[in-house]
Amino acid sequence: MAVPARRTSKAKKNKRRTHYKLAAPTIQFDATTGEYKRSHRVSLKEYKARKAAAAK
Repeated sequence: MAVPARRTSKAKKNKRRTHYKLAAPTIQFDATTGEYKRSHRVSLKEYKARKAAAAK
């Protein structure tokens, strides 16, 4: 039977059975532009419109 030469550290032991998964980005339909966009992000059209409105 094989015997390990060194003791396995807790850090290495804990990494062995991890199930890290990437979360899918939350996407919502924007009725004003008619496109799908990520939550809490401003589209380029909205940004330019807000900038133009603030300049007046």
